[in-house]
Amino acid sequence: MSLLPDLEDFLSLAEMGRMTGKSLPMHALTPAQARSEFELSASVFDVPVPHVDSDELRIPARDGFSLRARLYRRPGLEVSPVPVVVYFHGGGYVIGSLDSHDALCRRLAALGGFALLAVDYRLAPEWVFPTAVHDACDAVNWLLRNGAKQGLDASRVAFAGDSAGGTLSTVLSILAVYEPQEVAIVPRAQVLLYPVTDGSCKRDSHVRYAEGYLLETATMDWFYKHYATAEQLSDWRISPVLAADVSGLAPALVYLSGYDPLYDEGLAYAEQLKVAGNDVLLLEEPGMTHDFMRMSGLLEEVPGIHGRVVGWLDKRLS
Repeated sequence: MSLLPDLEDFLSLAEMGRMTGKSLPMHALTPAQARSEFELSASVFDVPVPHVDSDELRIPARDGFSLRARLYRRPGLEVSPVPVVVYFHGGGYVIGSLDSHDALCRRLAALGGFALLAVDYRLAPEWVFPTAVHDACDAVNWLLRNGAKQGLDASRVAFAGDSAGGTLSTVLSILAVYEPQEVAIVPRAQVLLYPVTDGSCKRDSHVRYAEGYLLETATMDWFYKHYATAEQLSDWRISPVLAADVSGLAPALVYLSGYDPLYDEGLAYAEQLKVAGNDVLLLEEPGMTHDFMRMSGLLEEVPGIHGRVVGWLDKRLS
């Protein structure tokens, strides 16, 4: 399938900006510059939906650092305590924030019968591997201890995230089964949106879609360079496809985009989960690129995708 026309037009404009020198690829920027550019993309892709309540929270990390978090809940959600989706934003562990994904989180919370807790884990290069993993673990454990005070049901939890946030979600799901001292909540579901699952090698899709499709292979290399050493890329907490055992995990929704350097590794991980006997729903958007979940303002198809994801979550959290 070819690219969706509206998305192709957007990518053509982006390429024109690069050719005329008005913009640079992300991997040619400093982390600070890349973060600023990524934040600006949020206003291009979407606008926050109204009428979703949000509260700013602070979660203590194991080293005493105070993590930002944001709790979303639609008005009229009368269930108490309410199930909760813990959401981790994408951005290659270098960029992304609560604000870059605010519109997406609000849209998911507006549709669902759950609260959504978005976690602002620390970023590289200031904080390198495994800080993001530890922060994610600490946020989930905080939920177990403190969720009831926020009206949240820690027995009905899903882990979700896009790109690197999807990696964190599946890593947490594995730790919850095999290292419960690290993650004290066993989720009922995991949502992996175009996840990063293998930093140890290059697959065919890294070549097919290396440049010109929003996320670029060189940008992935740039992310990895800031986040971890070459040896650490074979750690399963960065590359969960290398995990020794992925059996007995929570049901997984794996959602992939066709024009994405990460397509092949996402597909490989979904297959690995299936072979291990897990309940897996694999969905694909063959005409879209990486990051499509944030593109409600650009692509008319995206709100329907949000509805499919939320419907799947609601069934597993009921």
